[in-house]
Amino acid sequence: MDRLNGTNPHWSTCLPEKPGHNFTLNATFDEVKPETYDALVIPGGQAPEYIRLNEKVLEAVRHFAKANKPIAAICHGAQVLAAAGVIQGKGCSAYPAVGPDVKTAGGKYVDIPADKAHVDGNLVTAPAWPAHPEWLAKFLKVLGTKIEP
Repeated sequence: MDRLNGTNPHWSTCLPEKPGHNFTLNATFDEVKPETYDALVIPGGQAPEYIRLNEKVLEAVRHFAKANKPIAAICHGAQVLAAAGVIQGKGCSAYPAVGPDVKTAGGKYVDIPADKAHVDGNLVTAPAWPAHPEWLAKFLKVLGTKIEP
């Protein structure tokens, strides 16, 4: 039953976790001051399952939501939004397995194709990595960014 190499036939649709980019962290969750940031991006993967247990992370997410700052979440990132209690009444896409978390948190789960993104006010969400181009484009629009040739 090795999930990483796919030997469990029940996990045939699950993508293996692979190392991403290696970069140096320049702050801990305890050191981050959300008021000094303009927007928040919550990536997917397995990290949201764990970082949603950190109260400092949840406080930061609540800050962005309360201040109506742009927030982008993809895939399992919606688990953090749900744990922070910031999606009540909002449309929110996520990886399908996270749909129940969105609904339990009072959000409106938006079931869209894996390559699409959804916007609800300052919140930009998407179900999976194939949505990266649309998710980022919509987030840039929410940020007020203009890209010109």
